Amino acid sequence: MTHARQPLPKSLYADTAIPAVETPPLSGERSADVAIVGGGFTGLSTALHLAEKGIRPIVLEANEPGWGASGRNGGQVNPGLYPDPSGILAAFGQERGQRALSFSSDAPNVVFRLIERQQIQCEAAQTGTLRVAYNQEGLARAKETFAQLQASGSPVMWRDADALAAATGTNRYVGGMLFPQGGKVNPLGYARGLAKAAINLGAVVHGGSPATRIERQGTRWKVTTPGGSVTADRLVLATNGYSDGLWPDLARSIVPLFSTIAATEPLPPEVAAEVMPSGSVLYEAGHVTVYYRLDAGGRLLMGGRARQRPLEDIADARHLIDYAHRLFPQLNGRQWTHAWNGQLAITPDYFIHVHEPAENVHVCLGYNGRGVAMATAMGMALAERVAGGRAEDLPIPVTGIRPMPFHAFWKTGVDLRILYGRIRDRLGL
Repeated sequence: MTHARQPLPKSLYADTAIPAVETPPLSGERSADVAIVGGGFTGLSTALHLAEKGIRPIVLEANEPGWGASGRNGGQVNPGLYPDPSGILAAFGQERGQRALSFSSDAPNVVFRLIERQQIQCEAAQTGTLRVAYNQEGLARAKETFAQLQASGSPVMWRDADALAAATGTNRYVGGMLFPQGGKVNPLGYARGLAKAAINLGAVVHGGSPATRIERQGTRWKVTTPGGSVTADRLVLATNGYSDGLWPDLARSIVPLFSTIAATEPLPPEVAAEVMPSGSVLYEAGHVTVYYRLDAGGRLLMGGRARQRPLEDIADARHLIDYAHRLFPQLNGRQWTHAWNGQLAITPDYFIHVHEPAENVHVCLGYNGRGVAMATAMGMALAERVAGGRAEDLPIPVTGIRPMPFHAFWKTGVDLRILYGRIRDRLGL
């Protein structure tokens, strides 16, 4: 029995990324040191770093590497964790919290070093991340966060309104932070490059191979797919926003949230020079996150929250396009050629969740919009743990899986929260 993999959704990345590496479906019974479920950044980074250690992983992906949010996100390689440093230190303790802060601050460097080491062609550019405020409430919060980040040793720098106007080409922002270690990639190209590099190092990656059942066999774990099974000493679950009922309660511990992106045609050089002239990536500290960047072809990619369902038409991204024109009137008359979305995973406490729900089972998910950098870096950390490292040496503490109460109502709640946040942002509250 075989599984018909779902076609890659249409997107700018699908049109511009390097070709996909061949990942045939699993057929028959296989044995490995580690079975990894999920072919996004977490699973592929874990596989690559395990293979570098001479450990044999097999990755099982329902469709193709990068099919989920890993290949459909904004392409921003942003540092840090979602909560402020004070929240991290309060939750993890001083020593463990500082370790998590340093690890997350360095995560973009992990990405760009890996891209350089493996020569991945993915339009990588370490041009910095801007986190900006557009009203006084946001400015006060940003200044508090900046002070905490400085105290934690982050290389973050403050930018006032004039500096941001010069960097972004718009007078929208009243202040914010520049993280010089941030940057951008074509995320689908990056995912495909990770898969190719992992395979070259000895990992095996099977596309069109959804995991349908997990069971313990003695001291080992058996993962069944429509075409066969993998039996391994250790199991890594890396399913993030596409988690299902494979492991009890895992899907109910996160909120899968759609994020939408629209892209312009390649802008004329004189227009591109006026739109984000710094080349940095940017995200707003608002009630509903908006983020944008220029790609290597001079296109503006504008992203944010939208309807919580698969995108059907570019009209679903109209609010993003309208906002882009508000920021940059010189876009008037330019064509918007692509719009797409994908599911990321939000956790109720906004922390990344690391679980070890059974012996030799490792789970990591819930990047809360920091997935490009943090999923890559956590894959590296998971590989260390799987190779024999101690759980207490992981940068994020291991916790139990906690299903959310009333999880069935998440979609309605998210839609209402987005509408409420959009109204507040429009009113400048």
